[in-house]
Amino acid sequence: MAAYIIFTEDVHNPEGLQAYAGKAVPTVLQYGGVPRIASNATEVVEGEWHGQQTVMIEFESIDAAKAWYNSPEYQAVIGERHAAASSNAAIFEQFSMPS
Repeated sequence: MAAYIIFTEDVHNPEGLQAYAGKAVPTVLQYGGVPRIASNATEVVEGEWHGQQTVMIEFESIDAAKAWYNSPEYQAVIGERHAAASSNAAIFEQFSMPS
């Protein structure tokens, strides 16, 4: 079942985040991920949202998402995101209708 990792980012160094993205996206693709959302055009319709940018990446499973996140390739660049933005991240399993 598909899984998604969602990041909310409060960006304080746009150039640094852009450089990070140039290194991180190839690792996403290497692990079978598909970037679905990368937007700073968030319209909050209820409650509060963290940061001005949201990123969502689809993987074939929670295990695949975790494998990417914990991979040596991604861990080698994750510090660049942490230096450029305050981030939240969570992994979600795809919705399935209750029986």
